[in-house]
Amino acid sequence: MGKITGFLEIDRQTQAYRPASDRIRHFREFTIPMEEREVERQATRCMDCGVPYCHTGCPVNNQIPDWNDLVYAKNWEAASRDLHTTNNFPEFTGRVCPAPCEEACTLNLDDAPVTIKSIEEAIADKSWAEGWVRPQPPETLTGKRVAVIGSGPAGMAAAQQLARVGHAVHLYEREAHAGGLLRYGIPDFKMEKHHIERRVEQMRAEGVEFHFSANVGIDIPVQEIIDGHDAVLLTGGAERPRDPLLPGMELEGVHYAMPFLVQQNKRIGGESLGGAEPLVATGKRVVVIGGGDTASDCIGTSFRQGAIEVTQLDIRPVPPQREDKLLTWPYWPTKFRTSSSQAEGAVREFACATLGMVGQDGRLTGVEAARCDEKRQPVPGTEFIIPADLVLIAIGFAGPGETGLLEELPLDRDNRSNVLANTDDYLTSHPKVFAAGDIRKGQSLVVWAIREGRQAARSIDQFLMGSSKLPR
Repeated sequence: MGKITGFLEIDRQTQAYRPASDRIRHFREFTIPMEEREVERQATRCMDCGVPYCHTGCPVNNQIPDWNDLVYAKNWEAASRDLHTTNNFPEFTGRVCPAPCEEACTLNLDDAPVTIKSIEEAIADKSWAEGWVRPQPPETLTGKRVAVIGSGPAGMAAAQQLARVGHAVHLYEREAHAGGLLRYGIPDFKMEKHHIERRVEQMRAEGVEFHFSANVGIDIPVQEIIDGHDAVLLTGGAERPRDPLLPGMELEGVHYAMPFLVQQNKRIGGESLGGAEPLVATGKRVVVIGGGDTASDCIGTSFRQGAIEVTQLDIRPVPPQREDKLLTWPYWPTKFRTSSSQAEGAVREFACATLGMVGQDGRLTGVEAARCDEKRQPVPGTEFIIPADLVLIAIGFAGPGETGLLEELPLDRDNRSNVLANTDDYLTSHPKVFAAGDIRKGQSLVVWAIREGRQAARSIDQFLMGSSKLPR
């Protein structure tokens, strides 16, 4: 905990944003970090609440009161050590996590939780600035080889943990750089990619060998990977978009969200688009279908590309401005939220059902929509047309990709088509193949991917060595 009366004396403060009129002109991060003294004041607000529900709100079980107290005591280096015991990449989660820990904070009962996410980011950034983040190579090698397929946050976390206990870890990535959707799906204005590169260099120094542009199941036979390693971990993610089954999907100008976001991230990274049709919002009327984080990322990217206007369609009714704390706390509540991208000028349509896309001569001209009732069914007579030159479908993901790896390696699946493996050992139906992250859990958060990668690493270490000192 921080100062025992800190929450009574100090008001909650959060990071500020640069003005929307400035930040939409570039793709760089635009949060204004709090001064170190203010971070220490905010850590002071962590109260002696008895039961730290923030622990259970955080998927990686960060020891939040502990490092808040250390920041309050100005012992930032110890806070960094504490933070890294549970989270391999706190600079990632400090930027892109929605902070369920803050919703679970006891002070959130009064709508003023500790600014946990901002403090975590400040600790992580200071750790790098002060040189406290260093490679941790193993003292001895085990002689065991582990293949990790997919270098998103789950794969990176697992690979780092396994390398630190002495296994020879080979990380296979289909794209030209590490990070998975953390690199190619999340825009740079939310997290610049040099944060990933620093971790890649750290992991290389710890013994992880990266294999880029290596599409297992396409370029490399899956059986070759299995035969050449003592254990294999699948962390390929859930990349198959959910099909809205709407008329007009074939029209020119209608696209799924992820290719649009991936292309922009590749442009910023100086990568080739590989001959793909350029998807840009410049000078266009954009309609984004969906209400989640991916939809919000499409909005912010569209504005930065120079869209004329952006409209977001959300089938859900307008959520309450404030949740009923006695019904929801400490769990993640449904309430009205406005992302930084939505605040940049998006028109938001709630209780709006998308009926289909309309066009002329094979080209998109608009989206047909209607108001919907409490059962999310269109109300007859409320139909209307929204003019559009570009539609981006962002309604989630249906499961892992079905071509390549999972074609060649048939594994048991759950009823949502995810690879079947439990959270006790993460072992699939193949005796030496494990699965973690979105490929097992389904579409989820970066922080959940890190958790599953860490836990799967412990299970693999135990599988190979009979016991494990890795934390779960």
